[in-house]
Amino acid sequence: MTSKVSLSSIIFFIFSSFLLLVTSASAEQRDPMQFFFHQFFDELDGELETAKEEGKKGVLLMFEEDDCPFCARMKKTILNQPEVQDYYRENFRIIAIDKENVIEITDFDGTPVLMKDFAEKKHRVRATPVFMMFDLDGKKMKRGRYTGAMTSEDEFMAFGRFFAEGINEKTSFTRYKKSLKKK
Repeated sequence: MTSKVSLSSIIFFIFSSFLLLVTSASAEQRDPMQFFFHQFFDELDGELETAKEEGKKGVLLMFEEDDCPFCARMKKTILNQPEVQDYYRENFRIIAIDKENVIEITDFDGTPVLMKDFAEKKHRVRATPVFMMFDLDGKKMKRGRYTGAMTSEDEFMAFGRFFAEGINEKTSFTRYKKSLKKK
């Protein structure tokens, strides 16, 4: 009888430990669709107004598509990190733009446009992800485009600081990253 109790106790302990481990690991990550991107109601001009009201430094658009493995990897490894989410949400309005979607949106200047045309024709987005940073007037910031997935949380945080601190006015993102490695 004691061996039966101890075996079931051991199994219960192992199962409980596993659940605790899984729960704590998932607590360190948050869904990027909820905690990184802001909810978008198809009006970029409205996003500018919200960004101004909230004291943001700009609007970050992430152009993506459903079958993009690089977009999925960034969401799974970088955009789900609380530090990244908190920093970006503090400084920017962040909107996901599906480059294949044919719904009508309103551009920063109030012009109606299909989301697909906004991405492909207006901003020449071909591959994804593409990150574009816009100022509070809806103009692309100097050096405000990055094509491709970032390789690490540190690189993506540097990208945010590059614009939030106005470094983009003085140098390229590549040079800025190199200067960080020297420190």
